[in-house]
Amino acid sequence: MWVFLLGMIINSFLKSSSDISPQQAVQLMSHENGSLVLDVREDSEYQSGHIKDSIHIPMGALASRVGELEKYKNKNVILGCRSGSRSGRACSILKKHGFEKVHNLRGGVLAWENDNLPMQKG
Repeated sequence: MWVFLLGMIINSFLKSSSDISPQQAVQLMSHENGSLVLDVREDSEYQSGHIKDSIHIPMGALASRVGELEKYKNKNVILGCRSGSRSGRACSILKKHGFEKVHNLRGGVLAWENDNLPMQKG
């Protein structure tokens, strides 16, 4: 576990954002108090099923609503969309606004579901 955490810290210094697997996301969520999962999919996608306790801000509204996330600026923020493409762009937006620990969920919510990790509806 320490090797993983050390690797994540080093990686965060080398890249502006990191792609992490669903399993790595679970580890961050479990071991890093105050981590945020941000879902940037459209409303209908989010309502059909999302990662438990995630916050929803659609990609198109992120730049204008980034202020709502201010308290997470120094926390791990894990961004997810359907497949990881939109959330990759969302990582760039957050980095431009000074967020320090931004992670793209590699494979998005589809990968999360494929790993049989818990989802929530509504």
